[in-house]
Amino acid sequence: MKYPVYYRTVEVDGVSIFYREAGPKDAPTLLLLHGLPSSSRMFEPLFHRLADRYHFVAPDYPGFGHSDAPEPKSFSYTFDHIAQIIDRFTQSIGLTRYSLYMQDYGGPVGFRLALAHPERIETLIIQNAVAHNEGLGKNWVTRRAFWADRATHEAALRTNLLSLETTRTRHVGSDPKIDRYDPDLWADEFDFLNQPGQADIQTELFYDYRTNVASYPTWQAWMRQNQPRMLVLWGKYDLSFEISEPEAYRRDVPSAEVHVLDGSHFALDTAADEIADLVNAFLHRVA
Repeated sequence: MKYPVYYRTVEVDGVSIFYREAGPKDAPTLLLLHGLPSSSRMFEPLFHRLADRYHFVAPDYPGFGHSDAPEPKSFSYTFDHIAQIIDRFTQSIGLTRYSLYMQDYGGPVGFRLALAHPERIETLIIQNAVAHNEGLGKNWVTRRAFWADRATHEAALRTNLLSLETTRTRHVGSDPKIDRYDPDLWADEFDFLNQPGQADIQTELFYDYRTNVASYPTWQAWMRQNQPRMLVLWGKYDLSFEISEPEAYRRDVPSAEVHVLDGSHFALDTAADEIADLVNAFLHRVA
């Protein structure tokens, strides 16, 4: 391979951050921010298709993938803190300008980076990540109850968020073509969620997700004011988020390029060729 994927670690604030890197370093850089309960591994399909023309950097958040997973007693699992760690990660490896590719949890992390350092952001690529309250689907009834009364609803939240059924549904969603999905996707993630301490880590971080919802108006105002160059990619079979969300982004940024894909929450599972073509075409147009 002319541009192989490299698997590296760097220490940030005493935490080992694992990341995948591919492509020529003098090419346009994409910082790829993953979702729950995935890791930088979810972006491998893009590496295989576009690493000859883009520089990809995909970190695992603390508590995810191959990065360190400190106990919640010694590490604050909040989106503010994770964004700070990823910000320092980018500085430690010398990233000064990049496009943000944000999926699921990548949205809350990425918007925090964009608001803190808008001068670093070249474009936003949003794939099944929410920035509008109405974009949260039926699953969020249990999750909102957990935010309102943690002690009463934590057991239900853990089932809703971390069960094998939910882990599978995040990938398959309502897609009728189930045979397109590799079951290793959710089997591996469910195995990860059952590692010692993971349930506590993910519960702590998800309790903080309420701060993202509270921040949505701020993110929307930033988009309306700054009108970033934006590509929105949306797997239409996603049961976590509402199909109305792509158009909500277009209300904030009328020039946003929006594509609804034949995929689910992790659209790269089944639509990697189309996503790679759309990302490549978008970045060429805005270059």
